[in-house]
Amino acid sequence: MATMTMAAKLPFKPEVVDEGIDWSTNLESSALYRMLPANAREYVQGAPHLLEYLHILPVNTYGIPLFFSELKKDLRSMKNPNIIYPVNETTFVHILQDPNDVRNFYIPIEPSFLHNVNKFVPPIELRLIDLIDALENDPSSQEERRIVLKNLLTKVTAIRRPGEILEESSGEDVQKGGLEKVKDFLNTDFTAKKKMIDRMSQVKVPQTPDGRVILTPIEYKAVEYLMARDKIDMGVLQPFLSDSNIEDITCNGVGPIFIEHKVFKGLKSVIEFTRSDELDQFVIKMAEKIKHPITYRNPIVDATLLDGSRINIVYGTAVSRHGSNFTIRKVNEVPLSIMDVIASNACDYNMAAYLWICIEYGMSLFVSGETASGKTTTLNAITTFIPPENKIVTIEDTPELTVPHRNWTREVAKAKGGESDDGSVTMFDLLKAALRQRPNQILVGEIRGSEGSVAFGAMQTGHPVMSTFHAASVEKLIQRLCSDPINIPKSHVDNLNLVIIQSAVRRPTGETVRRVLSINELVGFNPETQGFSFVQMFGWEPVTDTFTWSGKGSSYLLEEKIATMLGLPENRRAEIYLEVEKRAKILERLHQAGYTQFWDLFHMITKIKKQGLLAIGV
Repeated sequence: MATMTMAAKLPFKPEVVDEGIDWSTNLESSALYRMLPANAREYVQGAPHLLEYLHILPVNTYGIPLFFSELKKDLRSMKNPNIIYPVNETTFVHILQDPNDVRNFYIPIEPSFLHNVNKFVPPIELRLIDLIDALENDPSSQEERRIVLKNLLTKVTAIRRPGEILEESSGEDVQKGGLEKVKDFLNTDFTAKKKMIDRMSQVKVPQTPDGRVILTPIEYKAVEYLMARDKIDMGVLQPFLSDSNIEDITCNGVGPIFIEHKVFKGLKSVIEFTRSDELDQFVIKMAEKIKHPITYRNPIVDATLLDGSRINIVYGTAVSRHGSNFTIRKVNEVPLSIMDVIASNACDYNMAAYLWICIEYGMSLFVSGETASGKTTTLNAITTFIPPENKIVTIEDTPELTVPHRNWTREVAKAKGGESDDGSVTMFDLLKAALRQRPNQILVGEIRGSEGSVAFGAMQTGHPVMSTFHAASVEKLIQRLCSDPINIPKSHVDNLNLVIIQSAVRRPTGETVRRVLSINELVGFNPETQGFSFVQMFGWEPVTDTFTWSGKGSSYLLEEKIATMLGLPENRRAEIYLEVEKRAKILERLHQAGYTQFWDLFHMITKIKKQGLLAIGV
């Protein structure tokens, strides 16, 4: 991806500081450094550019920011935030209040943030071409490319220490080399060599007689970070992608990048696109980097980034009046567990225990709701309730689901690669193939079209299916299932046992939260009235923000299906409700004992089952 010339539009007038100071060797000389709390000093010692940023920040106006190693949910109530937290070893984020807007500022603090080192890039790129072209072995992974690039940078640059004098040359001598290997190595297309030479002739940079570019230590750190960020990683988006606190990243066209933050909700970044041609170039390069080229003829891309995040790109003004735009929906590196879902009050222990029993005994379910209501998160979380010995097949167009089971086949649909490419593999194709793989459970990322009929066919043959669906209520879900393009016969809908309705709701405090509004059992279809009967097992009470087990004592699935399957006589079927309460207490105790992580919880549930503590009717 080409090195971008974008600059941050700071929300304040920077304080004037001496650019010649190397803070890495002059920390104690800074009065501001001596005023910092202990944890902030530790950050500054490892990242002197953070102290540079603090020097340009008007601390007399805003005060010294609070430093947090991690963000807690109680920070949501902070009205005028002035907080800095680390994203990784080199990048920090400053959340700063905007008194004139509901969205506060999101300011990434990178090593290259305050230093305009773009003038050094063309001559460094030119020298790198020859070195990369001479490599015997091509690095294959992103991390290998990053390591090789950093090693090569030490060969094409010379660091001038404070007070040191290095012999310089005019820097006009250039060597010739190929570009093809560089394209493969960096997974990007460098500017043509002639253009590089032209750019070098416009801006003179100090070089040693052997052609190495002379940099100060601060400039070297900035160049090293900038080259890796733009050539290996995702360019200006890298700080956002590295921040685990971000859920969504949105660019609506020329203007700032907007983000949805897990703690501070809607924020606006100081990083912005100021020209439409710059934005067009960026999305083209981004699409090439993820190997989904975009053109005027095919202006829309839906793809997955290396970290699993979903990205949608729309290119040009023909279909987007405000110009090119993109949206990235990030995924958690470690999936949220059902304990995390409970901790966020999206559901409670009884609801989780009820789902545990239903899933364990092969009930099919849909998690349904509007966009960004947390459907995939919930579906992911409840996969820990699938019996550990089961074989799972997941089918998705964008890989998002993570299953803790070892016997897991992961299928991903393949889109059409071009006009002459007829090698597409649809979710419909994969679902048909899955039925031949003898799975115990089939998970479908989302039911949208013709794959729905195959999913219901699988349910009829005894294959439990779990999926997400776009519908805000059970009634709307049934309407969509029975209409184009899914067209499920009404008499087949009751093969679906459970519908979880989930939504993003706004609380009286103004905070938007995700809640499971209801868990419903589909009981049957009446051919005479053409109607469906369903029973709400659990419901959310918005006034108290609690959940009620409204269907206790009247569960068709627990009594007529699961209890019957277990051979419980009619006079003992009520014991199944005691099992729900028992499992709710098990989950609560596991939560209190600290087993909240996705994988840890699955292993503990496996141990509990192996010890025979989940046997029903014994």
